[in-house]
Amino acid sequence: MRIVFMGTPSFSIPAFSALLSSNHDICAVYTQPPRKSGRGHKINNSIVHNFAIENNLEVQTPRKLTKEVDACYIKNLNADLCIVVAYGLILPESILKSTKLGCYNIHASLLPRWRGAAPIQRSLMFDDKETGITIMKMNRGLDTGNILSQKKISISKNTPFTELEKK
Repeated sequence: MRIVFMGTPSFSIPAFSALLSSNHDICAVYTQPPRKSGRGHKINNSIVHNFAIENNLEVQTPRKLTKEVDACYIKNLNADLCIVVAYGLILPESILKSTKLGCYNIHASLLPRWRGAAPIQRSLMFDDKETGITIMKMNRGLDTGNILSQKKISISKNTPFTELEKK
């Protein structure tokens, strides 16, 4: 399969790495544009951007996704599907329809709880007893598509973010 991968933070890397290790072809990588971060506020690439470069993959970093440019680009790649993991931009319908099989999201909560950004942080802030991962087929809404799979994990008040992110 030809796959477009979209992700930005370290949470995206395990899925990205697994796809790279598979027999599938990553035909495009989308991530957030370089931003100022760290000491000295230097402009830095996202971890996904650097990982893609290390694996000789071309990286797209649009500030906004557009049907005129990005949907046409993805459609011309003849991609079978798009995998999205904490990308950080809402995909317009033109992007959702630009691959043969659609776009699928790996989301760090048991949807419908904690739709949108920072689901791991929210589960910790609100002392949830469990959280997990949801795989869903994306639609126009924010994390509202059909749920395909979920896996639950228990958490406690003392669970640090980094440990929960790895789980």
